[in-house]
Amino acid sequence: MGALVPSQCILKIFLLISVFQLSLASRRLSELAQDQYSQLLHYHNGPLLSGKISINLIWYGQFKPSQKAIISDFVTSLSSSPAQTSQPSVASWWKTTEKYYHLTNQKVSALSLSLGRQILDENYSLGKSLTSKQLVELASKGDQRNAINVVLTSADVAVEGFCMSRCGTHGSSSVGHAKGKNYKFAYIWVGNSETQCPGQCAWPFHQPIYGPQSPPLVAPNNDVGLDGMVINLASLLAGTATNPFGNGFFQGPAEAPLEAASACPGVYGKGAYPGYAGNLLVDPSTGSSYNAHGANGRKYLLPALFDPSTSTCSTLV
Repeated sequence: MGALVPSQCILKIFLLISVFQLSLASRRLSELAQDQYSQLLHYHNGPLLSGKISINLIWYGQFKPSQKAIISDFVTSLSSSPAQTSQPSVASWWKTTEKYYHLTNQKVSALSLSLGRQILDENYSLGKSLTSKQLVELASKGDQRNAINVVLTSADVAVEGFCMSRCGTHGSSSVGHAKGKNYKFAYIWVGNSETQCPGQCAWPFHQPIYGPQSPPLVAPNNDVGLDGMVINLASLLAGTATNPFGNGFFQGPAEAPLEAASACPGVYGKGAYPGYAGNLLVDPSTGSSYNAHGANGRKYLLPALFDPSTSTCSTLV
């Protein structure tokens, strides 16, 4: 599953912008161009992630401690209680995914996310140019039971299809079990686009390559690359929870689906339109734009999620 946009679809700017910023798992632009925005995502009877799930972060390349904190605080924010965080919050954004669980006939326990292990690969063990297969290899370094393994590549790492076709990806991989049985684990990859393609993968914190050229927003954590990674990670987490193995909630072909976040391309606040992220909150001291409060006083910009109960894109502001 991924995110691509073909040249012949440039007129469909709304979807074009979303491809780069939402980057679902290996989707191709021609498939993104399908006009399915207002239709309900369909359930394909497969399992959703449920129970207690750890999010393991696998840092590939060089990241500053301050950059790691932006991501780890975001993950922690997903399960913060209302009393711990100002509203609107990351946790309230995530609660929209719970509505998908109510639409299944399966008896599953509620999904509870928590920050798991953080694995460092600062010496580029597989080099600075990675294939999709190597991303799965890196993801396999994390615990594979009751976990989502997130591979985060630094700004100097090239990845197959990065920028030209996708900003990140989510999927699953089969792993052998000691008793001969196989099971699947979910993984995510997100790249830091700051130096390679911020106009594709870090909008609206950078002017887009195509479409309306409105001034970029100020990133809430003062890091265009990492704040862009948060947007893509948030989108892919929503897709992973509601369509972890390719047979959950999605629309269109299974190999190139629209999912919970990618069904709302380019929308962050009310009033959004192509090239405009919507009416957002602005920090008076920094001028940065955001729509969610997080742990440790963080502020984040998160994509709208498709609300299956109303068939509309749900925004926090």
